[in-house]
Amino acid sequence: MAKRLAIYNPAGNVGIGENPFGKDVANLQLYRALARYGGYDPLYVLGHGQSDDAQLTAAFDADRPGASRIVGGHVLNQDLAAKAGAVLRGLPRLQDLAWLRRRAVGDAGYSLIGLVHTLAPPVVRGEIALHAISPLQPWDALICTSPSVQDALTRMFDEFGDYLGARFGGGKIVRPRLPLIPLGVDGARFAQLADRPAVRAARRAKFGLGDDDILVLWVGRLSFFEKAFPQAMLQAAQLAATKTGAKVCFVQAGWFPSPEANEKQYAAVAQAYAPSVQVEIFNGNDAQGVGELWAAADIFISLVDNIQETFGITPVEAMAAGLPAVVSDWDGYRYTVRDGEEGFLIPTLGGPADGIGVRMAAPHNLLIESYQTYAGAVAQHTAVHVGRAAQALSDLIASPELRKRMGEAGRARVAAMFDWPVVAAGYDALVDELAAVRAAAPAAPAGGLNPARGDPFRDFSGFATDVLDDDTVLRLADGATADALRRTQTLELDRAYSGYRATLDECLQAFALIGQGKVGTVGEVLAKTPPPRRAAMQLGLIWMCKRGLLDWL
Repeated sequence: MAKRLAIYNPAGNVGIGENPFGKDVANLQLYRALARYGGYDPLYVLGHGQSDDAQLTAAFDADRPGASRIVGGHVLNQDLAAKAGAVLRGLPRLQDLAWLRRRAVGDAGYSLIGLVHTLAPPVVRGEIALHAISPLQPWDALICTSPSVQDALTRMFDEFGDYLGARFGGGKIVRPRLPLIPLGVDGARFAQLADRPAVRAARRAKFGLGDDDILVLWVGRLSFFEKAFPQAMLQAAQLAATKTGAKVCFVQAGWFPSPEANEKQYAAVAQAYAPSVQVEIFNGNDAQGVGELWAAADIFISLVDNIQETFGITPVEAMAAGLPAVVSDWDGYRYTVRDGEEGFLIPTLGGPADGIGVRMAAPHNLLIESYQTYAGAVAQHTAVHVGRAAQALSDLIASPELRKRMGEAGRARVAAMFDWPVVAAGYDALVDELAAVRAAAPAAPAGGLNPARGDPFRDFSGFATDVLDDDTVLRLADGATADALRRTQTLELDRAYSGYRATLDECLQAFALIGQGKVGTVGEVLAKTPPPRRAAMQLGLIWMCKRGLLDWL
């Protein structure tokens, strides 16, 4: 049997614009890797509207030999999801999909797979916690990109389960699996970008750098409240330049959330903390230029201090480019970079867990302050050891051999763990594992609605005087004619929301049957309606009653 998979991409179109978030870049690259290396036939792409298979094939870079055949579809067509056997979403929110699955094909219809990019926003944590009370099953999964995420999610589910047990009684909650699968990079592409001596020389010349000068590179958003305060990196570069006597150029390639204000803020701290270091801001939206920086750089640095970060793709890109990485000992960074092997992990210090953080979070939880203010306040009170960072830079500046050895080790680690074919194989194995769990499980529930997001005609049935059912008697309203029914199509408000109900021709047929006395009840009208169109006909009958064309009293 051919392997299949579905990707749930609500927007339908695939791509990124300027100033992209890391999760959007990572998702696009993941989808393309699955199309190229997954061997699925087909790879379904389920969205919220009409899709063009040719456009999706191009967007997924699936027109290469050996790539998966791409088939678009609507997410409400749950038959496609069931055929695929597993639906992957590039976000962790699966509860609405789980309820849709239960109603349409049953809990065992297929597996749901979500991807956790961040755990920091309280709204995201709340949504993930709600999986404990949604119809997710042991054959579903939330992919964790690092052990830190896996540990944090396990703890959160344990504590939320304990709360539910204490409040409502009962046993352990059913939770999705929490497999560890990292994000990936195209190792060959970054090696090709980096291994260009002529490009290296040309780009370095634009910065006024000679062969023995050192270019230290940062790549990512230039956001102190969602990525990293730059001071520690600037201080470390200044100390290392002073200690080694080398000319050091620190290039920050990225984009500012608020350029006018942020550029002044970054320039001020650069002058204050790295007065003898050449500090450059480079447009991170210039893909060609960033590619040249991978060739021009000698050392990569990323002293992230923000809880928004959970994996960190740029250190992996740096390793693929053959650069030694000086990174903070933080969440996913300590999973990707091994201290003393591919680079250096710089110690970090978090705040005390004695309630201070609760007071920081409370204003955001009540929407008094923004998430950016909350995350920035936590980051401002998370320390990265400047002295250790400076020593790491000094050691690398002083030893071209050390830079070369760590760069080669980085490429080897990417090839073994983070290259897209390796990561895609991990997804493939997970899909097979979940299918086996699903097949071995006892009968699972099917049907049923989310009590909080159900059928409005059922949930609010008590609002109306009467409710349409098969026994509802219908007759033509006084003075109603077929021409009056046709005239409704000339009025925009009469045509509104027409996609849910019977077509004009279907309504005219029902109108004629009622007028001729051939049917007298809703049930009799439905008996003469093809089964696939009966639900639409019910709404068509109500709509004709609304328009004063039919009378139900």
